[in-house]
Amino acid sequence: MYKILKTDGRAKRAEFTTVHGTVQTPVFMNVGTVAAIKGAVATTDLQEIGTQIELSNTYHLHVRPGDKLIKQLGGLHKFMNWDKPILTDSGGFQVFSLAGLRKIKEEGVTFQSHIDGHKIFMGPEESMQIQSNLGSTIAMAFDECAPAKADRKYIQNSVDRTFRWLVRCKDEMNRLNSLPDTVNSHQMLFGINQGGVFNDIRIDHAKRISELELDGYAVGGLAVGETHEEMYEVLDNVVPYLPQDKPTYLMGVGTPANILEAVDRGIDFFDCVYPSRNGRHGHVYTKFGKINLFNAKYEADTAPIEEGCGCPCCRNYTRAYVRHLLKAKEMLGMRLCVLHNLYYYNHLMTDIRNAIDEGRYASFKDEALYQMKTYQ
Repeated sequence: MYKILKTDGRAKRAEFTTVHGTVQTPVFMNVGTVAAIKGAVATTDLQEIGTQIELSNTYHLHVRPGDKLIKQLGGLHKFMNWDKPILTDSGGFQVFSLAGLRKIKEEGVTFQSHIDGHKIFMGPEESMQIQSNLGSTIAMAFDECAPAKADRKYIQNSVDRTFRWLVRCKDEMNRLNSLPDTVNSHQMLFGINQGGVFNDIRIDHAKRISELELDGYAVGGLAVGETHEEMYEVLDNVVPYLPQDKPTYLMGVGTPANILEAVDRGIDFFDCVYPSRNGRHGHVYTKFGKINLFNAKYEADTAPIEEGCGCPCCRNYTRAYVRHLLKAKEMLGMRLCVLHNLYYYNHLMTDIRNAIDEGRYASFKDEALYQMKTYQ
């Protein structure tokens, strides 16, 4: 159940209640692709740094260790020791980005595993079955994530097929949720809006998927080659055509500035690998922008990554020490940077929610964006 608590312009402050707990939105989902955050971060760490919801990937878990094994072991929550909500990405993006050789038909997609090359077939029913075996809180519909700059005819055909696939996903999820041995009989389904940068195609698709009365709606196929301005224009045009009484999710986005702008356009859910990926390379976020701890000027810097930050790294260690760990290729350096970045993202969302609650989101966004330019 999704309940809007406050609006401020188009920004929404809401609660999303699931069988695995209630999520306060806007929210950033911490990305644990293979049921783990890259950078030696455990689910016990996620609890400590204020993570509300974790995201894992259908395709990667199907390939290894196998969704049937995870079901046998009690489902993904039990497998990774996480009792809060989990969203599973449908695998569609990976099929179209990692697969290399692939063949798209109405039934689904035949492609090769990126691990050992064996042939895999995935369509709407297979994606739903895998996600049902995982028992995630929210399953994403299987779609084609077409290249942002593909031509109009290709995009239109792709979107029409994605809609037909969504109808099949919904029917299959209803069937799976009714089975006696299902891991999570309350599994929810989010549909995905596609259409590249063609606003008329996206709006038409948004209208069609809205009629299916799903549990939530995502905007997909962005942050894949278009400019930030093009992405914001798509959101300006499309979000008003998605149900306002359901959560909206901007897939794979993004930078702190992207999140601030997208919240202002009515987005509730975000996910991105930036905080963990950048952290593993010594790039850490602060309210004054991103800094690179490999820079020589931090060699003798006794300040924490960010003054006043309550993350496990900033409470205990200096920039100089973390830089030393990174230079020495000690795993602890990477882990501390990832913990800091995820904490930063999680608590940016807390500040965003507070600003909407207090009716000052516009001024909060402007000030936050201005401050972020300090280290640029």
